[in-house]
Amino acid sequence: MDILVIGGGGREHAIIKKLKQSPLCGKIYALPGNGGIAEDAVCVPIAATDIAGIKAFASENHVDFAAVIPDDPLAMGLTDELRAMGIPCFGPSKAAAIIESSKAFSKELMKRYGIPTAPFETFSDYDEAVKHLENHSLPVVIKADGLALGKGVIIANTLDEAKAAVKNMMLDGAFGHSGDRVVIEDFLVGPEISLLVFTDGKSAALMPASMDHKRIGDGDTGKNTGGMGAVAPNPYFTDEVRAETTENIIIPTLEAMKKEGRTFKGCLYFGLMLTKNGVKVIEYNCRFGDPETQAVLPLMESDLLETMLAVEEERLCKAEVRFSDKFSCCLVLASGGYPEKYEKGKEIIFDNFPGNIEVFHAGTKQENGKMLTNGGRVLGLNAVRDTLREAVTACYEAAEHVSFENKYMRNDIGKLALEAID
Repeated sequence: MDILVIGGGGREHAIIKKLKQSPLCGKIYALPGNGGIAEDAVCVPIAATDIAGIKAFASENHVDFAAVIPDDPLAMGLTDELRAMGIPCFGPSKAAAIIESSKAFSKELMKRYGIPTAPFETFSDYDEAVKHLENHSLPVVIKADGLALGKGVIIANTLDEAKAAVKNMMLDGAFGHSGDRVVIEDFLVGPEISLLVFTDGKSAALMPASMDHKRIGDGDTGKNTGGMGAVAPNPYFTDEVRAETTENIIIPTLEAMKKEGRTFKGCLYFGLMLTKNGVKVIEYNCRFGDPETQAVLPLMESDLLETMLAVEEERLCKAEVRFSDKFSCCLVLASGGYPEKYEKGKEIIFDNFPGNIEVFHAGTKQENGKMLTNGGRVLGLNAVRDTLREAVTACYEAAEHVSFENKYMRNDIGKLALEAID
């Protein structure tokens, strides 16, 4: 089967590497791909949001299957367009992708169907939002309603910070129209859990839960990023927590989406928090997380392409979805200045790089025979080992063999998970 993979980051690289392991896999086209993906697939410079360009390419190259990975093309309805052309896809419809593309929709869905989440209010009027904040407890969470590259969530510790966040979103247009409406919700306390779930709308297959590290600085300080690293499995996702999550969150969410006429097929991401009052949903994503995917997929022992086909054909309950019981760590190497201003075009040098570490390229490009930085998050280094400590140690040791100007990484990826285990 010739496969079209839409996207061009570290998550997509991890997916492509896993798809390549399938005996069913033929040629893989990555649109647009990146410098590292070019070593595993045919990269084509068509943007993930160029719906017309993607459709034309898919038709001309007679692709057999498409995996639409990023949120934007899913929210734009790319899978609907491809399916209408007779091309089966992995990824939810536009109607189902609203579970991520509108925070207001997902929060109202949870309220309607009794799915546990933080109390909230939604505002389209700036003055009303500010008035609400003046009577709200602190800290408070402010979310842009629409897609914002994983950066549209602000945890404000003071009223001034909260007002500034609302102004930034609603008046200053920091996230474009995604910030026209905001969700203001209570701040929850507890360990966070990232959970990726394959679903065909009827049944679900859980991947190992992971722990993301969103903040730019050690100790979870500084601005939110797309994610600076992840470890799996998450020690807080015990058998008891898994059972509670399945019964109170996963099954009710799939049933709710079906009742709404928005049956979800693809990878559904549950951002969870283990509070003293049980597991609660922080957010949904309509696709694989980044960098959680880079930590989770290397643990997959069964065939990813077979699983994706089973999801599309609504026979997931009969598919074998199997993961290793080992531990995985993904460490992100970023450009200095990220998530704000940073420079591109810095040469990446691998010096005596260990062979038992997997490298996922995120923001890279090839130019004149050299690999250069081309984004804020540049590389993800991944290690799978018998213990989490061994996996974390291996990643940091490997990072010493990669150099580029202004290389930046957090120094505490996996620290909270290791403390929980110890």
